[in-house]
Amino acid sequence: MSAKTAQLSFKAIGLLLLTILCFDVMSILVRILSTSYNAQELSAYRNVFGIIPSLALLIWTGELRFKASSFKVENPKLAIGRGVVVAVAQLFFYSALAQLELATVATLGQTNAFFVVILSVLYLGEKVGIWRIVALFIGFAGVVWILRPGSDAFSLVAILPVGAAACYAFAMVSVRKFSDDTSNALLYLYSSIGSIIGAIILATFTAEFSGVHSWADAGLILLMSTIGGIGVLLMMIAFRIASPSVLAPFWYFGILTAGLFGWLLFGEAPLDKLFPGVLLIVGAGVLIIWREHKRA
Repeated sequence: MSAKTAQLSFKAIGLLLLTILCFDVMSILVRILSTSYNAQELSAYRNVFGIIPSLALLIWTGELRFKASSFKVENPKLAIGRGVVVAVAQLFFYSALAQLELATVATLGQTNAFFVVILSVLYLGEKVGIWRIVALFIGFAGVVWILRPGSDAFSLVAILPVGAAACYAFAMVSVRKFSDDTSNALLYLYSSIGSIIGAIILATFTAEFSGVHSWADAGLILLMSTIGGIGVLLMMIAFRIASPSVLAPFWYFGILTAGLFGWLLFGEAPLDKLFPGVLLIVGAGVLIIWREHKRA
């Protein structure tokens, strides 16, 4: 690994950790708002207002010129399609947050790392060694242990974070299909448009809008949307400058932060549900990180 590659990897890891923090704050706000709004409403609001970060970045970089040529992007269908997939992921994710503990959603959402590595091979043609394959099996065993399919503890709701993880993984990996010259802000703008379209369609056919109940709720919705949008933007930049299979293990830090926030803010401590499966999931991530360190 060259010094430049290592520097870019560390930068991407830092951006990913900030992404996790943004998603944690967004999750907390979704949990609070879920007492008054359904997941479809929150997803629609999130995507409509979540376009603000992309517009702000376009203005800051001077790319917002209101000319047709300024908004051209390679493979626009994929750019918008990524957003539609993210809208589906948000619906799954928000529905899970309304019914499960933060730590449980975060833990099951770590299947994201498995899907990222798998899609990196199938979609990007990356090579994955035996250590990553072993880590994937260990992590998958941890997820099965938590879900306990076939037992009384099994819940269909628990599958929602796994479905969200698969959708988010595609959104992460697919950004590598765009050239380095493609603007991050412009790419995110296309994704935001796709997310808005997808979220509104899903909400229209699956739920009814109740309207914003108060100015306080409006402020929380705007904050939730903006922070979520910033998180997605940081995540996209991170996965454009570093290999998805390198970044994927660092998503495991989200288990710790979500567990801490869930305990401090909501008094949640689902230890009996998560252990020992969470140890296998985290252990799989540590195995990949160790292997990457040895290779470097």
